[in-house]
Amino acid sequence: MTPAINTAQKAKIDFKIHEYNHDPRAESYGQEAAEKLGVSPDQLFKTLVVSMNSKELSVAILPVSCQLNLKLFARAMGAKKAAMADKKLVEKTTGYILGGVSPIGQKKKLSTVVHDTAKNFKTIFVSAGKRGLDIELAPDDLVKLVNGKFECICE
Repeated sequence: MTPAINTAQKAKIDFKIHEYNHDPRAESYGQEAAEKLGVSPDQLFKTLVVSMNSKELSVAILPVSCQLNLKLFARAMGAKKAAMADKKLVEKTTGYILGGVSPIGQKKKLSTVVHDTAKNFKTIFVSAGKRGLDIELAPDDLVKLVNGKFECICE
């Protein structure tokens, strides 16, 4: 069990766990997960941690098929500037290792934005807290679990 799975169970939401054999040589964790799970990269979402105004951290959840637009993300967060967070700080703050960062059950609650295309799917996939483990759940349930919001954060 991971903190993400424990949090989802505690919230009593519907979800499914999907496991696959992670290849440490994979160049893209998200692309690997989409291929091994047989899921569209539009429906499999990655979790990125972003530094806002050079200090506070926030979470962006977006399809593997998209690239985060830092200007759109900053605007969604009401910040002037956004940059990708330092990976050591990401691991320390979330409690997860890169490639296995789940938006759910992080050590510290961070402000979270989910790319609005998530609403196009009945369910989406996000990391369940370790490489090779994903959780499938309804987008609205994800937003409730992370106390987030839907916004356009990709182009």
